Amino acid sequence: MGNDYFNSEFFAANRQKLRELFTGTAPIVITANGLLQRTGDSTYPFQQDANFWYLTGIDEPDILLVIDREKEYLVVASREHVRAAFDGEIDTVSLQRRSGIRHVVDETEGWRQLNNRLRRAKHVATLAAAPAYIEQHGLYTNPARARLIERMKQVNEDIELLDLIKHLTKLRMVKQPEELLAIQAAIDVTIAGLKAITKPRVLKNYAHEYEIEADLTRLFRRGGAVGHAFEPIVASGERACVLHNVANSGQLASGELLVLDVGAEVQHYAADVTRTISLGKPNRRQQTVYEAVFEVQEYAKSLLRPGVIMRDYEGQVEHFMGEKLRELGLIKSIEHDEVRRWYPHATSHHLGLSVHDAADYTVPLAEGMVLTVEPGIYIPAEGIGVRIEDDVVITKKGVRVLSKRLPRVLA
Repeated sequence: MGNDYFNSEFFAANRQKLRELFTGTAPIVITANGLLQRTGDSTYPFQQDANFWYLTGIDEPDILLVIDREKEYLVVASREHVRAAFDGEIDTVSLQRRSGIRHVVDETEGWRQLNNRLRRAKHVATLAAAPAYIEQHGLYTNPARARLIERMKQVNEDIELLDLIKHLTKLRMVKQPEELLAIQAAIDVTIAGLKAITKPRVLKNYAHEYEIEADLTRLFRRGGAVGHAFEPIVASGERACVLHNVANSGQLASGELLVLDVGAEVQHYAADVTRTISLGKPNRRQQTVYEAVFEVQEYAKSLLRPGVIMRDYEGQVEHFMGEKLRELGLIKSIEHDEVRRWYPHATSHHLGLSVHDAADYTVPLAEGMVLTVEPGIYIPAEGIGVRIEDDVVITKKGVRVLSKRLPRVLA
């Protein structure tokens, strides 16, 4: 699938950086994700915990990483015969080569070693388990971390948990050269796909949104990606005013605007690019709204540089968007609630191993951070939804636009 941007030295260096940030003497124990049931005995496609992958490069479920001072080892869960026949045996040699961790032990031996350490320890460093259900997003979380914590507490009920999330977030926010190469590769695949399907002679042959989604899937895989980094959004007309409209089942109609918010995934790293195009010649109102979003995006990019605090940046962009909304006749005064009625989302988020990547938004921006810049205006009553999104990396004096090869034109 093209170049491999990561080797065992990358993952070993990440583990060493974590050791240096975590100055305590407690053992570090981090789990891979587990498989999630889809129906009966079938599972959803496996998605590795991003932090576990960042430290090991391993894509298998149910594995533990243990770092205890200079000692480190992997604990591999045993597979009973039937599962091994269907899913295959774990190749410990490949785990060693990929991660750079020499010691790989089975579950019995691994937990024997770990139990001996946990019984004598006052603290253990791990990643805190998320709630089983996150109300805000309406989703259930992977139970692997909670299961690990429960098992460690069974060994030593008095042991205190130290959460490593701040350390790993700090490491992941600034991208290393290998990560930037993978992100750029994902963006390049995304751009190629979008260019191919938005050619006028190609676009006119689509009757439904799902046809575009299907062709993008094919083009992403052919281009070297594993597929989509997130559920693609192909939404036209009023459907484009629902920000995460992932049904992609609507019929395309001449005269409407089409929002394409998509991103390929290459070696776990995501692209996230949005273009709004016109299905036919845009009318004056559509063009005016589009130009307003374009100007807001240009303004937002001009603000980004090392030292910027995201809350201040978002406030500045919100005010500028308010000026544009007032010019469009959508609001009379620039007030937060009024602006957010037509522009209900943030302008930027971090991008990397996750499409909304690990980040502390109170930390000033620094060189090497990768962000999206994605203003939008949504007017359901007029059937107009416009969003323009590019991916940028923070440089010494501003930003470099990683997705600049994809034109930003409405028609």
